[in-house]
Amino acid sequence: MGDMSTYMLFPTGVGPCGLAWGPNGIVGVQLPESNASKTLARLLHRLGGDASPGQAPPDVQQVIDDIVALLDGERRNLQYARLDMDRVPELFRRIYAVVRRIPAGQTLSYGEVATRCGDTDARTVGQAMARNPFPIVVPCHRVAAANGKGGGFSAYGGVTTKLRLLALEGAGTLSLPW
Repeated sequence: MGDMSTYMLFPTGVGPCGLAWGPNGIVGVQLPESNASKTLARLLHRLGGDASPGQAPPDVQQVIDDIVALLDGERRNLQYARLDMDRVPELFRRIYAVVRRIPAGQTLSYGEVATRCGDTDARTVGQAMARNPFPIVVPCHRVAAANGKGGGFSAYGGVTTKLRLLALEGAGTLSLPW
């Protein structure tokens, strides 16, 4: 990763989350796994092991506090969070920029996100969501299938977790993909 990252695990209403940051901003967010050690292992794996534990500086702590509040059902806007996109392909950066503008409690379809990005398709949007290193901050749970189904979700718990996150935000009902 070049610059060493620092990480921190923190408790939320849905389980222990992780967040890693470096000199250029947040490099990764990890949603809860089945326990804290698995959450940490997944975060460190994604960072390539190039990270050490530490205390969050005030700007990162504000993002953590807002993630905790959001996962407790409070409305929070994380568009201010500074993300380090050095390792993110340019097309995915554009997709993430569109997704970050989806308000809490609302969804766009993969196709709608693709249209707003211009030169891409729904499948590419799906790939970007599956590889999203910043879940919640880049709210991939707000991207759903066009038919009112939840679509995929790569976090622990899969689509059930996605629907739970949307329910916390007061989104309209989506159904499971089967």
